[in-house]
Amino acid sequence: MRLRIGLVVAVLFLAALPASAQGVLPNTFGGWTGSPKPELTPLVFHNGDKTTQPVAEAQSAVRQEYGFVGGESAEYTHGSGALEVNLYRLKDPSGAYGLYSYLRTTDMPAAGLAEHSSMSQERALVLVGNLVLEVQGKNLSAANRDLKALVGAVSPHASSGLLPTIQQHIPTKGFIDRTDKYVLGPETLNQVFPIENGDWLGFSQGAEAETAKYRVNGRELNLVIADFPTPQTAAKRLTELRSRFNLNGSNGGTNPAPLFAKRDMTLVAIVSGAATQKEADAILGQIASGAEITWDEPTFQFKEPGIGVMIVGAIMGTGVICLFAIIAGLAFGGVRLVVKRATNKVFDRPDQVQVLQLGLSSKPINAEDFYGYRK
Repeated sequence: MRLRIGLVVAVLFLAALPASAQGVLPNTFGGWTGSPKPELTPLVFHNGDKTTQPVAEAQSAVRQEYGFVGGESAEYTHGSGALEVNLYRLKDPSGAYGLYSYLRTTDMPAAGLAEHSSMSQERALVLVGNLVLEVQGKNLSAANRDLKALVGAVSPHASSGLLPTIQQHIPTKGFIDRTDKYVLGPETLNQVFPIENGDWLGFSQGAEAETAKYRVNGRELNLVIADFPTPQTAAKRLTELRSRFNLNGSNGGTNPAPLFAKRDMTLVAIVSGAATQKEADAILGQIASGAEITWDEPTFQFKEPGIGVMIVGAIMGTGVICLFAIIAGLAFGGVRLVVKRATNKVFDRPDQVQVLQLGLSSKPINAEDFYGYRK
């Protein structure tokens, strides 16, 4: 019986695999037809930068850093036209944004396919949640409407989430368009900001980074901004970098290449390629974390009064208490006497007054004697 149940579960699981793997890339869109092929093994990234094409081992590390979990590919045809489509699936939108920035090249201006999309004549990239859509073909601008239909078919399968905000700290003056890259690991950083192999920036300490290129005085400079969890972590990492590199003219460390750095709260910014501190400051001077540390706990200030103030206060307080006692006594006694003279039915009624007598005389006790009058 258990064997039969196990076989049934295995059959259902195997039958569910194609259904879970397929269904993202459509069979048709905008007049284009194709046969999507689910890829259970990692796809090779097409960076598009022919001058720095990474090797397969490096690309495998980049995929792991961005959280690549799978992908699909398909070839579509429409008349004499042909499109090659790759779909990369990442574990979260942050990793997808990083892969999108990694695959984008400087010849791909922003496109209107989605909030984050770029396109050249032969290549298009679209970020949709945790999915990155890559399209390669000829004269893609003429198929803009069809590509929007493809994005619309893929969007329901994407997972939404927050995107990184570190790119908001990238300086704008001198910035070379579309050179910014969101980095989550040392392998990717060493490709876009080649200084030294290994995790020298501190990704193991929770850092995330953004790189960009700038043009200052005709010279191309590279910038990397790392955001750490706490200001203390950022300060400690900057101290370690000073002992490791020639940082801000310190001439220390084993790497003679001059680097210029600045820390602002949790941010550590490093510029390479600058000849002087002034050139580096043209970029570093624009960096600000925008965070402020404030102390909003309520406070008070205690001052002990002088001896004269204390004596005067005690006398006035005693006088107020005595005055209150006199007024309260007169009010209570006066009301009682007025009511008593008006009627004997409220206070000291003769029929209810009980007085202990010693029996020393035969005169009876009269309650009215206590008020000094007789009827």
